[in-house]
Amino acid sequence: MISKVDTGRNGTGTLNPVEVETIHLFVQLSRALGQPPSVAEIYGLLFISPQPLPQEDFLQRLNLSKGSASQGLRYLQDLGAVRTVYQAGDRRVYYEAVAELRNLVNRFLRQQVLPYFEGSGDRLNRIAAEAKKLPADQRDLAIARVKMLKSWGTRCWVWCIPARFITC
Repeated sequence: MISKVDTGRNGTGTLNPVEVETIHLFVQLSRALGQPPSVAEIYGLLFISPQPLPQEDFLQRLNLSKGSASQGLRYLQDLGAVRTVYQAGDRRVYYEAVAELRNLVNRFLRQQVLPYFEGSGDRLNRIAAEAKKLPADQRDLAIARVKMLKSWGTRCWVWCIPARFITC
């Protein structure tokens, strides 16, 4: 895990205390979301960095393998959490964090949560049918919970629609 702190003697392969703590914060969040720590480390470093960084910086400063860094960057880009930035006179690709929480949560829900709800209609119908066969003391709660699960899928869809498309 990340623990190297730059004491000012050399800037290679080290992190300052703010970077370390920010990265740890995102690692904790990634655990709750079931994501690999390396993804959180990359995002945390980009999130706190005052300027875009090339992939080589992740490899060195976070002690990541090239494959892990590439895979993490690809995942973060697909999620919309990281974007590439052009740096004049430099052929390397630079990255910066996208920090708009609504956009990040929105994409995460669409990519990681909604696919499970989309394919669950038949299963929820089967569960509802079986719930009706339960003894009375168990039936009402089970049916109510199935309805709740169905509404979660609907709410996720509504929540994931950009506000500009919703007219209330």
